[in-house]
Amino acid sequence: MGELKESYETCVPLRGFGTFQSDPKTYPPGTARDATLAALRVGYRHIDTAYAYGNGQVEREVGEAIRQSGIPRSELHNTFHHPDDVETGLDISLRNLQLDYGITPDSKRSKSFLTHHATSVDLYLMHNSYAYAKGPEFSTLRRPDGSGKPLMDLELSRRYPDTWKAMAALVVAGKTRFIGLSNFNILKTKRIIHETGILPTANQVEMNPYFPQYDLFEYCASQNIQVIAHCPLGGALAPEVARRVGNGPLGDDTIKSIADAHGRTPAQVILAWMTGRGIAVVPKSAKPSRIKENFDVMFALTDAEKEQISTLMGVRGERGVRNLANAEHIGFDVFDEELDQPI
Repeated sequence: MGELKESYETCVPLRGFGTFQSDPKTYPPGTARDATLAALRVGYRHIDTAYAYGNGQVEREVGEAIRQSGIPRSELHNTFHHPDDVETGLDISLRNLQLDYGITPDSKRSKSFLTHHATSVDLYLMHNSYAYAKGPEFSTLRRPDGSGKPLMDLELSRRYPDTWKAMAALVVAGKTRFIGLSNFNILKTKRIIHETGILPTANQVEMNPYFPQYDLFEYCASQNIQVIAHCPLGGALAPEVARRVGNGPLGDDTIKSIADAHGRTPAQVILAWMTGRGIAVVPKSAKPSRIKENFDVMFALTDAEKEQISTLMGVRGERGVRNLANAEHIGFDVFDEELDQPI
């Protein structure tokens, strides 16, 4: 079987590596550095990280791994999420990663998503459409009721197109080559485009065989927006926002059977199914063996196998379960396709 293509319309590498760590007790300091270094040595060139992961600690470790790897910056694709103060947020990320800036993007370069510059990130994402109330040092203020839940900035959460416009200015400033969204549904994506006229390069959302989001995927494809799947294997989210009960797709009997037929792991089958559809994936792991396995996924499934996986949750994924359920945590439903919450 021939090797499948590695990139889609925007040339975002389909095989990415995620660095989110839900529990600092399970993942002590140095884990992100070691895992990222292992991923780079295997061949990953798409690294996904965020300032919000450990208040910059994970970013600093990712930067350290990049330097230790000795791999030229020109070979790396970096995807970063930002806090609400757009330019300041990116500046902090660039310092954490020790990536200088100050370039002017050259549209006449080759179609490759990467350039030889070591002075900016490649893709900068709006992590969510909503905003927390900001405390000192970019900390999040908490509700005074003692629940520990975040205090929300409702006005800024309604004005996310303004954040998008500020992000677009960073492309002109040469601090990022492309900008995109994260955890945006169809309704909010349409509003972004309608009010600003600026198309996102990508939308990173929860997507896997148990939550395929076919409507969102098809809408993004119609707008030439690259879909990047976080939690492609089902996800290990922060406990306060995780909803799914029971096994995710890794424990599915159909997927296990297909894996056995190919001499592969269930994770490899899931990732092959997704990348084969042009979806970029950013699975995470701290185990070198799994990091290597999750990269070795450019193999073909049969049409019958793809159909089996595609319909696990119904023909249109109607039985799918969103694991990232944060409505109770933040106080409103950002995934509502009828009302643009918060109202």
